[in-house]
Formats: sequence, C-alpha cells, structure tokens
Amino acid sequence: MLRSFWLVLYLCRPQRSYAIFRFLLTVFLLFRRRRRWWLWRPLPPAALVENIRSLGASFLKLAQVLATRADYFDSDYLQALRHLHDRMPSMSDKDRLRAFHRAFPDPEVFSNFDHQPLASASIGQVHKAVLRETHSVVAVKLLRENIQLQVRVDIRLLNLFLKIFRPLFTDQTRHSIESLLKAFSRVILQEVSMSQELANLEHFSQVYADSGVRFPVPYPGYCSDHALVMSFEEGIRIDDVASIKQMDITFPELMQQLVVFYVEQMLVKGFFHADPHPGNLLISPKGELILLDFGMVSRIPQSMRQAMIYAVKAAYERDFELLVSATRKMGVLTEDSDFRDLSSVAENLFEIFDSDHLKASSMQELAFGILNVMHDQPFKLPQDVIYVMRVSSLVEGIGTQYVENFNGIKDILPILRQNLPRALGEGGFSFESLQYELMQLPLTASKARKVVELAEQGELVVRMASADRHYLLERLGKHLHGLGRLIFFLALAFYFQQLQQGWTIYLSVACLAAAAVSLFRSR
Repeated sequence: MLRSFWLVLYLCRPQRSYAIFRFLLTVFLLFRRRRRWWLWRPLPPAALVENIRSLGASFLKLAQVLATRADYFDSDYLQALRHLHDRMPSMSDKDRLRAFHRAFPDPEVFSNFDHQPLASASIGQVHKAVLRETHSVVAVKLLRENIQLQVRVDIRLLNLFLKIFRPLFTDQTRHSIESLLKAFSRVILQEVSMSQELANLEHFSQVYADSGVRFPVPYPGYCSDHALVMSFEEGIRIDDVASIKQMDITFPELMQQLVVFYVEQMLVKGFFHADPHPGNLLISPKGELILLDFGMVSRIPQSMRQAMIYAVKAAYERDFELLVSATRKMGVLTEDSDFRDLSSVAENLFEIFDSDHLKASSMQELAFGILNVMHDQPFKLPQDVIYVMRVSSLVEGIGTQYVENFNGIKDILPILRQNLPRALGEGGFSFESLQYELMQLPLTASKARKVVELAEQGELVVRMASADRHYLLERLGKHLHGLGRLIFFLALAFYFQQLQQGWTIYLSVACLAAAAVSLFRSR
C-alpha cells in the first residue's frame, strides 16, 4: 500500500503533470489548426515524440492511436509519431521477480523459466518457459510491475486536464477529443488485464477456428490477471523479407488469406484484432499465418458494420439520401445536425470515391482523405471507423513489402465485394432461399398483425438509433428541468401569498418573477 502511495505521488509530480499539460495542449492546438494560444505554442514533432516517450506506457499507446489521425495532425507530426514504437527496456531483476511472484505464488509450476525476455513492450514482456507438469514449452506474458495502477492514474490525469481545457474547446472539438480518450481508456484498461486478453484469445480461437490462421493455445489453469501462459509459437516475423524469401512460400496467396481473414473479422463477425503490426504476425516453417497478442481487440455491432458498408456504397454511388441514412445509423448525425454542413462533406466524399481518384489512391490516402474532410465539421467520426481504417492501412503496409504495386483499394475491394452479401446478412438467390421465404410468409403475416394490435393498444415500442435517442433524452431532460423549476417557484409564490404578511408579498412577487425567467429560459 505504501509503495502504491509513493508511485501515485511520483506519477503526479509537477514535472510529469506539466509534460501531460504540454502534450494535451499540443493536440488541442494542432486539432484547431492554431499555432499559438496566449504564450503557448505546440511542441515541434521531435519534441512531441520525446515528450511522449518520457510519459511512459499509457501515452505510447495513445500516440499509436493518434498516429492514424490525419484530422488531428499535419503530415510532419504523423511521420514523427509513426516512428514511435512500443518496445521498452525490460524490467529490472527486482521488478521482474516481484511481478513473477505476484502472478505465480508457486514458482515451481515451471521446470525452466528464461529470465531474459523474448520481447519487451510498454505493457509487459514475454518469456520462454517449460511447464513442470506437462513439459510443454510455453510463452509467458508477464505484466509490468504496477502498470495497472500507472494506467489508471494516467487516465485520471488525462481526464483532469481535459476538464481544464474544456472551456477552450468548441462542441465539435470537445466531442471528438472526448470520444477518442474514452475509447482509448476502454482499450488500455483491457490491455493491462491478462484475464481479458485470455478471454479474447479463447473467443478468437472459437470464432475463427476454420480461418486457416493459427493462434496460441492458452493454459487457463496457469493464467491470472497478471500473467498469460500460452503455447510457444515458432515463426518468422512477417516483415522479415529476407528470411521469408528463403522459404517455399507463395506470398500473394498468404496476403490473400490475411486480407480475407480481416474482411471476415471487421465486416462479417465484428470481432477483430485491432493491432496487426508486423510483430504480431508470424509465418510458421510450414507457411502458416500465426496471429499473436490479443490485448487490443475490438467489437463492432452488426448495425455499425452495415452502416459503414452502406456509407461507402453511398459515397461510391453518389447517393446523398443513403449517405444520410447510413451516417445517422453510425452516430455521425443526429436530428439537430445541419444538413447544409453535410452537403459540403458529401460532395468532398463523392470526389474522394470517384473511380479515377480511387485507382490512383492507397488505402492510407483514402483514410487520411476522409479524416481531412471530417475535420472542422460538426460531426463525430465513431472510433470503430477509425480502428477499421487503421487496420486497413496496416494490412496494406504489410502487403506493399512483398507484392509489387500492392494497393489496398485495388487488391482489397474485390475481396470486400465478394463478402458483402455475408456482411449484410444477405445470401445469393436460390430455390432453397425462395422456399424458405415462402415458408416464412405465415409467420410474417402473424408478426404484422401483432404490430397492428400493439399499435391499437398503445403498447407499440419503437427503437431509435443511439445518437438520436441520446439527443431526444437530452432535449427532454432540459425541458423537464425547466418545468421543475417553474413548478417550484410557482408553489413558493402561492405559499408566500397564503401567509398574508407584508414582507411575504415581496417574496411571492420575486418567486413569480423567477418562474417567468424559468419559463423564458426553457424556450
């Protein structure tokens, strides 16, 4: 407990708090396209990178997310942030032993444990070991000492400084940055929980068992919230071009498998690995694709997946009405959105998705183009969409290393089109599907009759998009608060009038005036 107290004081020390202040101020100024706020200027790209490195694990992870946000940073900053990596020096022997004994109270579960880590990152480090009971060779992902507390303190500090900066934000800026930090907080808290990573790995192994991609096999009996024990997978990093070229592997086919796998994850199943950087992808000696590290996993609801597909379809076909419908379902638009703003955005999106423009673009250029169009607009791009664009750019980056003239749009979109019926929950026309629909007609008629009966009885329930529901409840709450104040002041005025004393007349008039002001403000 005392060590935790001193750690919190260390994390909140003035020098570090000032570094966080400069980091957030730089993000704010760059997002607003401003070069000065009073005496403050944004940090230059190199200084921003050093600032992030000094702040540690949480901010390194946040920088990885920001490195994909062309709506936040200019190209110079994006280039500098992409050079930030997640590799960190390994824990000291003292910290490693403390973390090991916390995760494994009985150290005898291993007949051999390699103290030199195979890899060391900001959240944890991986060691090779042998289980005493089964003699299985395993990989042990050991959480860094005190990393969970550090992440929680960092999130508190981020939110504190965000509240300090809040008066300086426009509504659009505030909502965008708050949405980003909220999504980041959720993801980073999952990453520092080995129990959550174990659940992600087990679920991935079940959902994608027939994908042809290998995953480590977990050993749940040895796992805890501080350590993950899984099978040791041997392979070559997917970006080790020289080593892979010596193997008997047809890389275009392997790349095709990777693209199909990610289309399946993002658009069909909605449960996807959100961090497919080269260190997390291995090629086995048999040429199999191996996926590692399930700390950053995201879920996209079917409604959001379908809305994203229809939004792209609308932009490609220049269908404004379909674009409005899709963006509302995605939560980009609400009832109070100004459609004049959307018209200008739509024209820019239609230009980006023009056939001639697409042929000359990469997936990364497409993503950055969309983000630039959305900048300074009163709409909020959902974080799910950001993750999909980030993953698409990373997959495209892998492909360009091996396949000459690999282009994410040219090579990925045909695969996407093939899987659209499955992603939209539709199937090809066949006699079996026709027979099924005919058999469902009596049930459909029964459901229609039930809807009419519920409407007649006043019990019909209508579901709304979450963004519209939030907007409606917010407006309703404002009116109810105004109504409550009005009733309160009128009741006080009536009460003071009943007392029939000289001084109470003035209080009654004051309450009536306050009720009138409340009525005026509610309008």
